Amino acid sequence: MLEVNNISVNYGAAPALWDVSLSVKPGELVCVVGPNGAGKTTLINAIAGLHRVKGGSLRFNGQDITHLASHKFCDAGIAIVPEGRRLFTQMTVYDNLELGSFIAKAKVHRKASLELVLSLFPALKVKLQSPAGALSGGQQQMVAIGRALMARPGLLLLDEPSLGLAPSIVLDMFSAIRQINAQGTSVLLVEQNVAMAMALASRAYVVEEGRIVAEGQASELLTRPEIQKAYLGV
Repeated sequence: MLEVNNISVNYGAAPALWDVSLSVKPGELVCVVGPNGAGKTTLINAIAGLHRVKGGSLRFNGQDITHLASHKFCDAGIAIVPEGRRLFTQMTVYDNLELGSFIAKAKVHRKASLELVLSLFPALKVKLQSPAGALSGGQQQMVAIGRALMARPGLLLLDEPSLGLAPSIVLDMFSAIRQINAQGTSVLLVEQNVAMAMALASRAYVVEEGRIVAEGQASELLTRPEIQKAYLGV
């Protein structure tokens, strides 16, 4: 489904990613973990078309999307839930969700998509006419994920969905992500909560200083002493 081949990304003259390769197969849930500043957000933004790659290539469903215009990535079937949610806080929850379904192939399924989102996040049912900015952090994250799902993506990109949320809400959020994946949507999850991310994912990549330094089955990576020491405090 997704093939990231030896990409490099710069911020101005400063390199942010070097020779990074990864893949996501149809129906797979893959996580990317690593310390702050490692390049995780840069990577997921490049896959979403928000950062242009300097070298290497991006392929999605067999199509080369490396030089595709940024707004065409959603048409291709990729949707991102950005770090910090980035909702339109003065608009209602419903309007924020509706914005996710403006591409032609999603618009015709808007009603069914909304029903799916509300089945995943029942707490939003009574909040549809409330300003998104009046919601709790957890509810805002639900809206952000729901907005991306309204585009009916084949691949959902999630950047730090647990950031700033209470532990009980994090459990609910990860449960919803598991359900989304079980319903057939491929997921690439960037997350600092390494233990929870790897418990959720089938495969994992570890990023440090702009490079992939480890990859493999998530359950196997968790048993490596260097991973346990660096990320789990063991």
